[in-house]
Amino acid sequence: MRLKSVILIGVGTCGVAGILWFFSVPSPPFASDDRRFDGSGSVAKGRIVFAAGDCASCHSTPGQSDRLKLGGGMALASPFGTFRPPNISPDPVDGIGAWSAVDLANALIGGVSPRHTHYYPALPYTSFNSMTIADLNDLYAYLRTLRKVTGRAPQHDPAILSAARRLVGFWKLLFLRDDRWKRNGDVVHDRGAYLVESVAHCAECHSTRNVFGAIRPETRFAGGIDPQGTGFVPNITQERLSGWSENDLVEMLKTGKTPDHGQVGSSMVDVVTNTAMLSQSDRVAIARYIKTLPPVPTPHP
Repeated sequence: MRLKSVILIGVGTCGVAGILWFFSVPSPPFASDDRRFDGSGSVAKGRIVFAAGDCASCHSTPGQSDRLKLGGGMALASPFGTFRPPNISPDPVDGIGAWSAVDLANALIGGVSPRHTHYYPALPYTSFNSMTIADLNDLYAYLRTLRKVTGRAPQHDPAILSAARRLVGFWKLLFLRDDRWKRNGDVVHDRGAYLVESVAHCAECHSTRNVFGAIRPETRFAGGIDPQGTGFVPNITQERLSGWSENDLVEMLKTGKTPDHGQVGSSMVDVVTNTAMLSQSDRVAIARYIKTLPPVPTPHP
């Protein structure tokens, strides 16, 4: 009887493991022949998507002043290891010049590479995964116009438990969602919601994370220790910004000036460099949506 029990437990365990392994397979959300990616993207609109997405802040080559030299390599420390954004210039060997628009879409929406491997969620596809097809096409068109940069970024240096990329598939099963926000029918609010929650991925920095590295929903936008553990990110809900007007936020997004005559600092300087490139209407939309965020207490360290 004991032997039978052991066998049954072993078979059951293997069966569950097999099912989980099956569901952790990297699954691209778009087929390679998806006709919605037809090369009709707008370069001008793609430049705005690129700025709103803060792409240069992570992917520009460290140690030089050209923000559009996208050779990657910046070291992003985390409890799960050190991750380095890759070269996303149009170089066909070291960058993404050989990628199709579908390849880019699968990376940003599903966190899946052209070789059908999982990307680590250091790439914030947990936010990008609700980007529109139009924006993906536009971003692709714009990226193809940039300077080719040779040389690959150094490899990631993940912690031991994070080294197996297939484990990211289990992480996605738990935490990759696209239902974080709802439209309310107001055009300005809905545009702001889309930018804040998806393209600009504001919650990725302005939230704290659980032991698995996923955003804790109850702290969304409430600030706390930054993802790299090197500083403190401010609360941007009405818990802290109730005294800011919509115009105050718009001005900060354009110039970096705060209503108390201060200036933003740290990584927000790069963010403002990008939001300053957006249209005034987009800055107003972002500000309006942020003003709707209910007050949430800042988590204690």
